[in-house]
Amino acid sequence: PKAETAASALKDICPDLDVTPLALTIPMPGHPVSPGELDSVRAHVGQLESLVASHDVVFLLMDSRESRWLPTVMCFAANKPVINIALGSDSYLVMRYGTESDSQRLGCYFCNDVVVPQDSTSRRTLDQQCTVTRPGLSCVASALGVEMLMALLNHPKRFDAHAEDQPGGPYERAVPCERGVLGGVPHQLRGFLSQWSQLIIRGASFDKCTACSRQVIDRYKSEGFDFLLQVFNTPKFLEEVTGLDRLHEEEVNLDWDDLVDAIDDV
Repeated sequence: PKAETAASALKDICPDLDVTPLALTIPMPGHPVSPGELDSVRAHVGQLESLVASHDVVFLLMDSRESRWLPTVMCFAANKPVINIALGSDSYLVMRYGTESDSQRLGCYFCNDVVVPQDSTSRRTLDQQCTVTRPGLSCVASALGVEMLMALLNHPKRFDAHAEDQPGGPYERAVPCERGVLGGVPHQLRGFLSQWSQLIIRGASFDKCTACSRQVIDRYKSEGFDFLLQVFNTPKFLEEVTGLDRLHEEEVNLDWDDLVDAIDDV
């Protein structure tokens, strides 16, 4: 098992570490919960909530996109700092989530999406699931995630640090961000081994985000497991909660109007 093997390896490297391996199944949107699974899923959700509440920082290192949704929601609800690391076959993403006290809150992993997270693993080959990667990719991305955390911990504003921009990039601030003793802290690092390149990206939060928007967090806080169960069984439910369904309708209407105008011009 991954958790036990990783914990054992860490203890071999540093015997003083306090490491507790846990075998935990994370419920996901698009993966329906059967009546027979209800009690175990409820228990896993409760265990994950306790883990988020009892730790200072959360690293998200899962194998699929939708498995990051629930801990993302929980961390925003508890205002816990998150370092999210995701891998492609030859690319990686290392990003931090914004905090509630940030006046211009940084976006989360799902803020660029205009569709809800769904089952991305069933009926797909290994390469389509992004489980096959370049040999050094995970080490590179994980090391950058650790360095990002260290830079935040040593920054005067800690987890509220403003995001560093790509030097010389089109969105670089006129006034540089305040830096800590370890330098500035980016929002996102996107690396491409096939090109031997890396980009620094800053992205704002999306008010209709399926994970960190106020609508989702408020529903989770007020309804708890009942809300989550609806999402697991019916991912499109998130579109109704966030207003993405209305956004899609507006896009369709706009496209139709554009087509009519184009025909009239002809």
